[in-house]
Amino acid sequence: MTASAIRTHRLTKRYGKLLALNELNLDVPAGEVFGFLGPNGAGKSTTIRLLLGLARPTAGQAWIFDADAGDVAAAHRLLAYVPADVALWPQLTGAETLELLAATGPAVDRAYRDELVERFALDVSTPARAYSTGNRQKVALIAAFATRAPLLVLDEPTSGLDPLMELQFRRAVAVARDNGQTVFLCSHQLAEVEAVCDRVAILRSGRLVDVAGVSALRRLRRTEVTARFSGSVPDLRDVAGVELVAQDSGMLRFTMTGPPAPALRALAAADVTALTVREPSLEEIFLTYYGETSR
Repeated sequence: MTASAIRTHRLTKRYGKLLALNELNLDVPAGEVFGFLGPNGAGKSTTIRLLLGLARPTAGQAWIFDADAGDVAAAHRLLAYVPADVALWPQLTGAETLELLAATGPAVDRAYRDELVERFALDVSTPARAYSTGNRQKVALIAAFATRAPLLVLDEPTSGLDPLMELQFRRAVAVARDNGQTVFLCSHQLAEVEAVCDRVAILRSGRLVDVAGVSALRRLRRTEVTARFSGSVPDLRDVAGVELVAQDSGMLRFTMTGPPAPALRALAAADVTALTVREPSLEEIFLTYYGETSR
């Protein structure tokens, strides 16, 4: 039986009258890349604070492997954490910061750390006060991925990275998985989650509403299309994967799931004067699919 890297039992947190997390039961097997998703205010940050021992639960309990999350020293020997908003010691260089983090955290593979510095194109001679948001994020990611901590907790880890660096991030996640490490990833980027995660948990209004394989996320993916025509508007009601949203004189707006070919063939037969295609944000997708029904 696979051990659990993270386990919670009826984990609950109240802030006054606000119920931020409501009896969360979660089990993340060791060695898995696990996505933790939900709209803003869903309770993701609260969960992470409880797992890290930065806040105490109102009720329930959490474990990091066999350590009670409330025993902060024991739990933190088993994990490395990358926050959404990285703050560094402003007077220290990147190299000095990495050395300090290595001295205070789990064991570090220094050869791999040097490789990560090259791959993330980080100038470690620069003082942290001169780093951009993205470079501060790189320091934290390099420090975490270079550890041999069995659990990596990553909260919006690519928010300051450009697309090339996001690819390096995905490579580093794959290496961590190959090493048998567990990655707990909190992200708003559906494409990123699809690319690296094995399973995902979806949180809404403090409650766990779904735990599923990444393939289930693809049913959430949809594309919004707005088309304008100089002539008659085509009839897309029977086109596979198309759901009409609005139709007006010379304009058609619809959502599209699955392969786009059927919708494109239907549009090609009409006189299209303008076409706009938009991918909804993960936030919008959650509100559409999980909205008020999960309250």
